[in-house]
Amino acid sequence: MGQIFLVLFTVVLLIFCGGCESTGGDGGASNSTISIMSWNLQALFDGTEHGGEYDEYRDSTGWSGEKYSARLNNIAKGIEHLEQGAPDVLALVEVENAQVLEDLARTLAKYGYKWTFFANNPGMSLGVGVLSKFPLISTRSHSFSGKDEMTPRPVMEVWVQPKDAPLALFICHWKSKLGGDEATESLRRASARVILRRLREIGREQPGTPALVMGDLNENHDEFYRQGGNFLSALIPDDPQAAALTGFTSDEGAKQRDFLILSENKPPVSAHFGPEAMALYSPWYNELADGSYYYKKAWETIDHFLLNEALFDGTGWDFKDCSVVTVQPFTNSKGFPASYNPRTGMGLSDHLPLLLMLKMQESTIGAL
Repeated sequence: MGQIFLVLFTVVLLIFCGGCESTGGDGGASNSTISIMSWNLQALFDGTEHGGEYDEYRDSTGWSGEKYSARLNNIAKGIEHLEQGAPDVLALVEVENAQVLEDLARTLAKYGYKWTFFANNPGMSLGVGVLSKFPLISTRSHSFSGKDEMTPRPVMEVWVQPKDAPLALFICHWKSKLGGDEATESLRRASARVILRRLREIGREQPGTPALVMGDLNENHDEFYRQGGNFLSALIPDDPQAAALTGFTSDEGAKQRDFLILSENKPPVSAHFGPEAMALYSPWYNELADGSYYYKKAWETIDHFLLNEALFDGTGWDFKDCSVVTVQPFTNSKGFPASYNPRTGMGLSDHLPLLLMLKMQESTIGAL
């Protein structure tokens, strides 16, 4: 596959929450845990036609402000009925605009989502967003293009600060496979390249910072095997077959540029790539089963949490557990995602949410 040449645009913003009261930096979390939900909301459009909506969300096909409000309420009811309680951070994919985030935060007002941020590329119908009970101390929106191609959505980088212990979150919706798996792979690898660059920069500038990649990456954790190991995907396993395809050997050093190495080990340390290669832990190997998206009568694992080594070092925030939300109303009676139907107003989304729990190590609590 030919190299993709990137032009990278990074917008850095500091978030000020006008009219919001401080929660003391601890949001809604308990003293020792934080919960993060990552969820593709399946085209959450507002009730006003702006011109970029999908056909089924236009006035002419019956979409309305009333249906939009009802959908927000149904999403909120689902979140409210989670056994673990409303998550401290909601990382959301397929959101139309910033106002939709504000409306959802208002619908969930009793849970204190006082900080929101939205990012999109110009001309695109949908973007990514975050609702947080914690202060957002900074955000970056990374957009890029290569040759005649542009990734449809940016990589959002958000820093949250629970208990004065910051976390770096990368919220993503990578290019879909529409147009062919291999033909669209370059744009998913472009997104991986940006994440790698930022993780390395954070590692140099603020070593030991916990970082998580999350969202709909439109690629399975075992994508490399599903494609027969014939071409390099944006997500590849820490496996000798994958290393051989890339041309890496264990003593060649770091040549990882535009793919993320997924590990089943805690902490995630690469065994088959160069010593400077960066691996991320995927809960799909150990904690999760089946999938989060059901397509052509088969489960897919295209929604992700990927965790860096700092989340397994025994200090600060560490990985506790991860799960797929598999209860109603997120699922239907058959256990599959309860897809939203804009005509009837039934269902929530064609993706199931992932829920991640982090814990603050006891040895660290007193030092904060």
